[in-house]
Amino acid sequence: MDKLEDPEMMLDQARRDMSGTLIANRERAVQAITQKNRLAQMLEEKKKESAKLESQAAMALKTGNRDLATQFMREKMNNDATLVTLQQSYDQAVQTVEQVKVAIKRQEEEVKKKTAEALAMKAQWKQAQIQNSIAKALDGLTFENSYEGFGAAQERIRDAQSEAAARQEMMAGSLQGKVMQMEDQMRDMEAESELEKLEQRLGMRPATVAAEETATVVVSADGTAPEEAVAQSEAERQLAELEARLKSN
Repeated sequence: MDKLEDPEMMLDQARRDMSGTLIANRERAVQAITQKNRLAQMLEEKKKESAKLESQAAMALKTGNRDLATQFMREKMNNDATLVTLQQSYDQAVQTVEQVKVAIKRQEEEVKKKTAEALAMKAQWKQAQIQNSIAKALDGLTFENSYEGFGAAQERIRDAQSEAAARQEMMAGSLQGKVMQMEDQMRDMEAESELEKLEQRLGMRPATVAAEETATVVVSADGTAPEEAVAQSEAERQLAELEARLKSN
């Protein structure tokens, strides 16, 4: 019963019924137009026959055969009587067909209108279903005692952190902890040395810096560099710059 009373099914059935009625009415209109066209053909044939009989009567008069002319005119009179009846039937058929055309056009417009209304009603039905689903989902929401687990977990984490801090404090004061600290420092120094080598290979450390680090500086016994050594080093630097300029030129 719920499926039979489903609005979507009801609207679809109504649309099918409207379309079926429209198709049937169109077929009836086609039949009416066909009959009207047949009457038009019969009317045209009768008009031609009357004109032919009149022409034959005139021909008989011209040849002096009045009796034959009279016979042709009698047939024409009978044909004209039938022609009057056909004209009336044709006029009624034309009027009926025009009325049917207007009715079909109005029905087509009504079907389009109802189809649009059906689509809008189906959209409203969908929205109502969604709203009901949301309402049902909200009915099942509960917020009581939903955060108690967070407090218990936070307390456990604090206890673990406190215990870890205590163990680290004890380890730092022990000989083993000191040895481990020294090993960590050695590893850091080795890693720094390897990192400097990698920077030199990648060209990230300037060559001038490396030259300055590896240069040997002559100092006196009291820790000061002799002026002669400084002058000679400066002269060699300027000479090297001159040679470089000459080569480039």
